Amino acid sequence: MTDPATNYDLTRRETFRHWNPVTIRYCDQDSMAHVNNCAFAEYIEAARCAFIYDLIERGGMEGMEFILARLAIDYRRELFYPGKVEVGVRLTRVGNKSITTGYGVFKDGDCYATAECTNVFYDLATRKTTTPTDSIRAVLKTELEA
Repeated sequence: MTDPATNYDLTRRETFRHWNPVTIRYCDQDSMAHVNNCAFAEYIEAARCAFIYDLIERGGMEGMEFILARLAIDYRRELFYPGKVEVGVRLTRVGNKSITTGYGVFKDGDCYATAECTNVFYDLATRKTTTPTDSIRAVLKTELEA
């Protein structure tokens, strides 16, 4: 399945159908009293895992995992404790052995960061990358077109 050549605006809430709420922790702050860049990566990880494990369940992919191959974050605004963020996630590309997902980190309707992750399909039994089955590709195609 190839990329539909669609560029998604990850700064807009309407780009996303899937959301993961995350509480900003006191320990997420750095010496400048704003949320540290590493905390943003953790917020995105929480959304990525929730989304991918939902895909695994819907696609009947028992025994298959994904491994993170790439994470790129664009920090757009300072974020401060306390509060909650909502992390939007969507599938943006399906490759032969990988998927790419896009993210937006929002608080009170404003976008504070965007990100892109590439994950590779991984077979736990063989400990090797693998290609997804046709049934998994069907779930991915449906998700990509949403």
